[in-house]
Amino acid sequence: MQPRLNYPALATEPIKLMYGLGKYLANCGLEHGLLELVKIRASQINGCAYCLDMHTQDARADGETERRIYALNAWRETPFFTDRERAALAWTEAVTQITGGVSDALYEEARGQFSEKELVDLTWAVITINGWNRAAISFRSVPGTYKPEHRAQMAAAVERA
Repeated sequence: MQPRLNYPALATEPIKLMYGLGKYLANCGLEHGLLELVKIRASQINGCAYCLDMHTQDARADGETERRIYALNAWRETPFFTDRERAALAWTEAVTQITGGVSDALYEEARGQFSEKELVDLTWAVITINGWNRAAISFRSVPGTYKPEHRAQMAAAVERA
């Protein structure tokens, strides 16, 4: 597989904005592990191999277990996730597959686990990973090239651009 083009180098301003969203989300108060689960689940739904590779590595580096990563695609059938994580995963699926909207019942379930501010931040996290998925898939970002230790270097390089 070959990338179609180097989209971050060709349009640095949108990349800076996306990294800005990521920086905000990393410091918004939502649990980092929960955000990684959201990124992985949305990437599974969208079929983004690059993002799956990246975020499973990041999750492992942050202490996530193999068992939970492997079971994430079938989270409803496992006892491995908390009620808060389950609400986040259901919200992620609904926002990622937005056709038909998000039901009132799901909204109430999510509100039972998240404050209004947290739910807004969770929604921005889902929107952000969906954007990254679409760019990586469209331009064929090559899985296997990302290393967790390069995360800060990538963000710094974009800031300087």
